[in-house]
Amino acid sequence: MSALSELYTEIDRCEDCELSRHRSRVVPGEGSEDADLLFIGEAPGWYEDQQGRPFVGPAGHFLDELLLSIGLSREDVYIANVVKCRPPSNRDPLPSEMRACRKWLDRQIELIRPKVIVTLGRYSLAQFLPGDAIGKVHGKARTKEGIIYFAMYHPAAALHQQSLRQVIAEDMLKIPPLLAQAAEVVAEEPKPEQLSMF
Repeated sequence: MSALSELYTEIDRCEDCELSRHRSRVVPGEGSEDADLLFIGEAPGWYEDQQGRPFVGPAGHFLDELLLSIGLSREDVYIANVVKCRPPSNRDPLPSEMRACRKWLDRQIELIRPKVIVTLGRYSLAQFLPGDAIGKVHGKARTKEGIIYFAMYHPAAALHQQSLRQVIAEDMLKIPPLLAQAAEVVAEEPKPEQLSMF
């Protein structure tokens, strides 16, 4: 069993916040365990709660289209959420719920070791770049502790506001160059035997 699978078992038993009382299924995340690209949404919705998988409803179908537009599929990336259980009536996650779930997200990042993290929506953005407004920073990248963070509107926003569909699609096209940039940085890092002792 992989470390990520073991983590899923731990998340499945979690009762650290009220959301655990209302869920049908925990939605830890899915995708490649060594993905260079990690997408982080906000919270599972009704479809996700039923299936135990992230982004399987209408917003997820749009995310699949977006991935296809840059030549990727779900199997190539990792997809998770800030909170792992559906908030009742799809309300926004509360600060206390996000704090309770943060350890799981941090552990996923530690195990997957992505080069690029794409925050989907304002709650995901606030976890990593607090104080930034999604309307101002979407489509922009920032490097922090060796990881490139890239902010995007949540795919669900396009379902409610059609004008954002094109904005989201255009932002998605900026991701492949970021992955290439991250790969170059890794290639330039000296190997341990090349490091001088003096």
